[in-house]
Amino acid sequence: MARRRPRRQLRDRSIECELKFRLKGPRDHKKLRAMLRQRGAHLDGRYREENYRFNGPGASTRETTLRLRVLDGGPRGFLTAKGPAKFDGQVKIREETEFGVSDAHAALDLLLQLGFQVAWAYPKGRTMWKLDGVAVTLDVLEFGWFVELEGPLAVLPEMARSFGLDPARAVRESYSVLARKHLAATKRKAAKDVA
Repeated sequence: MARRRPRRQLRDRSIECELKFRLKGPRDHKKLRAMLRQRGAHLDGRYREENYRFNGPGASTRETTLRLRVLDGGPRGFLTAKGPAKFDGQVKIREETEFGVSDAHAALDLLLQLGFQVAWAYPKGRTMWKLDGVAVTLDVLEFGWFVELEGPLAVLPEMARSFGLDPARAVRESYSVLARKHLAATKRKAAKDVA
């Protein structure tokens, strides 16, 4: 007799709401740090992460972004699946499922064994602050300096304005997409330099 698979209730996915801004450089981060301290924000962590963006196998990853983040060289990290982005004004809204992994390198190996492929990878330096229920991250990537606000949809535009950031100028693309474009541009430049 065949065994029936138990019916499982999928856990509720969280909804991520964010505004991201490209900054001019380290002076903008310094200014934002001073404003965060002045407003009583809590420094929640500082770390370097390696981000792996996956493709395949099958149709499941066409609508879902799968990413593994390895913190400070490992072993711990986070595995994240995000649904397609929608926008309310400039605020990006996505379903997200994320959980911590105690051995990110083993998680990477497991995903590769299951047929997923690393499409591209990119490093990121991140300092995370918490202010009034909003995560404010100061991020440094190979292609720029950024600040990201993540929290309740209703408060993000006003909080951005309180930092002197115009929500109408928020970056709509994810770091993953920006990293892929940066990588492609770097390869094109290297090809021209060789030619």
